[in-house]
Amino acid sequence: MSKKTVFITGVTGSMGGAGMHELLRRRERFNLVTLARPSAANKLSLRELEQQPGVRIVWGDLICYEDVLACVTGADIVLHPAAMIAPAADHDPKGARAVNVGSMENILRAIKSQPDPDRIKLVNIGSVAMTGDRLYPIHVGRTGDPMKPSIYDAYACSKIDAEQLVAESGLKYWVSCRQTFIAVPDTLALMDPIMYHQPLQTCIEFCTAHDSGLLLANACEDDVPESFWRNFYNIGGGHSARLTFLELMER
Repeated sequence: MSKKTVFITGVTGSMGGAGMHELLRRRERFNLVTLARPSAANKLSLRELEQQPGVRIVWGDLICYEDVLACVTGADIVLHPAAMIAPAADHDPKGARAVNVGSMENILRAIKSQPDPDRIKLVNIGSVAMTGDRLYPIHVGRTGDPMKPSIYDAYACSKIDAEQLVAESGLKYWVSCRQTFIAVPDTLALMDPIMYHQPLQTCIEFCTAHDSGLLLANACEDDVPESFWRNFYNIGGGHSARLTFLELMER
């Protein structure tokens, strides 16, 4: 059986890194391609990955079409968790739009340039931030909730526009999964005013990077049902992973 080629973005981040880690465990079935900016920090953090068999790193930028095209060409699946998130997106809203929307424009253009774009599967990672604060009566998120990003949330606005591009792309195989709050060990080390943008009673649902990475890897497998595609989903940890922002601060 020939291997599939997976192009995965954002491997220096939480979800993308976890996805790459899980895919490496399945390398007998997948060849892996990723795109990373050639910064000194990225060169250092990806040094071991670059030496792994079956892995190709393209040093470039998601906002450069030629770099994206080099990764999409020959790919069977595109996993796109990379994004400029808050608080960086708050401080540079134009940059957030260039990355979050521009990268999707480039990915879609590159897929459509392939000889058979209908065979390529695209997994877009959105955000529950697209539906804004989780207050009553919309306390726990549902995929049918209206798009109502919180005021001044440049990240959420850019992810809404990116998801719309995917949904209206005309691709045969696409899916958009809206990520919730990934729990990382240094969550409360984020000393930025964004920590106090949330209403105290807004509902937060955690998810681990490991579980999100599993989702990315599992979406590449042959047993994914046809009904999975051309839909929207929320990624979360379930009832036991829910609490309010006030409860988080108290803990």
